[in-house]
Amino acid sequence: MLIETFIRKQLRLKAHTVTRVEEADEHMLVHIDRLGKRLLRCGVCRQRCLEVHDIRKEREWRDLSMRKLPLKLRYCPRRVECPRCGVRVEDFPWAEPWARVTTALFHAVAKLARELSWQGTARQYGLNWKSVATIVKRAVQYGLKDRPRPPVHVIGIDEVSRRKGQVYLTVVYDLERRVLLWVGDDRTEEAVRPFFTEEMGRRRCRTLQVICMDMWAPYAKLVKDHAPKAQILFDRFHIVKHLNEAVEEVRRSEMRRLSRKEKVAFKRSRWLLLKNPWNLSDDQKERLSTLVRWNTPIVRAYYLKEAFQLFWDYKQPKRAEEHLKKWGSVAESMGRIEDLLGNS
Repeated sequence: MLIETFIRKQLRLKAHTVTRVEEADEHMLVHIDRLGKRLLRCGVCRQRCLEVHDIRKEREWRDLSMRKLPLKLRYCPRRVECPRCGVRVEDFPWAEPWARVTTALFHAVAKLARELSWQGTARQYGLNWKSVATIVKRAVQYGLKDRPRPPVHVIGIDEVSRRKGQVYLTVVYDLERRVLLWVGDDRTEEAVRPFFTEEMGRRRCRTLQVICMDMWAPYAKLVKDHAPKAQILFDRFHIVKHLNEAVEEVRRSEMRRLSRKEKVAFKRSRWLLLKNPWNLSDDQKERLSTLVRWNTPIVRAYYLKEAFQLFWDYKQPKRAEEHLKKWGSVAESMGRIEDLLGNS
């Protein structure tokens, strides 16, 4: 089999043919031309066209390498007279109309970019990293446009740190199917609103039943505005985080108030108060047992934090609700309810 025939079959050419293949030291150049007077397709609607309007200047496309030699396709595109779309550039069987690489190379780069960095992928295929970035962007756009959009019932909203300096992204997950739904540039109310108004829409927002999130006020406000029938579920991690932050705030406040002699007992007690009891070493447990004998706001805040942890062990909703109400009344009587529930 001639190499021209092999390449023609690999590219699945019907109205085109490979005229010749030139091999150089740095690359292999494949020349493509129209096959006789076969009908070409419109680049927009892909309808067969009877007439060719004109021939454009020569273009090149990068393809997958052959025997470690970069493969380039060279062809003079035609503009066809489409009865539906008018004068349009023809459809290319080997590439998208806007692309400078073939569909085969496009898919290979997009797949490898999931495992390597853009620069690593570029080195692997001999491309510029900006070309890889463009391919990844196009692949993501295609995936978002053509992905299935089944009803969503349970979602999770959380923020992730993008880089140092309090720069965050908001991510939304479908917790039932365990897939990423949406990513926002910030965690503000304005940044997250497009998820409900554009990504979900009014009709799909009605299907939301449970929304799991942290105790960030803008998230809760958006849920009440756009999905009022959905139940808001605060996840355990962020609740415990708020409790630990409240205990630490009480400890710091009291350390500033105590005298030098009184501070000795609470010196280096931060992790004793924040760690789970079962994670403490024997020495830490012994010191903690001595520390909790003091009747101070620090110790009372610690006991309040640990009392809340019993909430997670209840199996019956009614008993869990009773425990939560009882804990709230005790916390409010101690004057620390705002700190222990968080100010976010």
